[in-house]
Amino acid sequence: MLSKEQLKKKFAEIMSLDAHPGHISAGFAAGVFISFTPPIPGLHTGLALAISFLFRLNKLTCITGSWINSPLTIVPSMILSYKLGAALLGVPPKNLDLSRLEWEPLKVLLVEHSKPLLLGCSIIGFVAAMLAYGLCYWLIIVFRRKDAALAEITREMEVVGEELE
Repeated sequence: MLSKEQLKKKFAEIMSLDAHPGHISAGFAAGVFISFTPPIPGLHTGLALAISFLFRLNKLTCITGSWINSPLTIVPSMILSYKLGAALLGVPPKNLDLSRLEWEPLKVLLVEHSKPLLLGCSIIGFVAAMLAYGLCYWLIIVFRRKDAALAEITREMEVVGEELE
């Protein structure tokens, strides 16, 4: 497990990456959106890596963002997502009865639950990604103001609007 000092060091490394704050924040926001998709083991990290390559996002921050929704928070977020999606679609939420695990009723149940779940996950993921982008951008700017060299590079990147080569 990482100690407090190791976590501070990793945080400082991410904040001082040689990239535009918007580029770092966009990668993190995309990862946060991915973290709110329905949980399939191993999918979030692989999907984050694929999206970061496809859209040329920061790979480190995209993968880090995909780990935001942890095993402790995934169940409440899926329940909230399902209830939100069901409310927006106008369908009454159904209880998931797992007392009898037979394939046919479970298959029908999964099909009935998939639309509200995907809609709710998309909405909550989008809102979380927008908040994550703003927070990450702000944290980078605040962190970089403490170091004169990083502050100057960041100011130049903001004026130019892109990374400096």
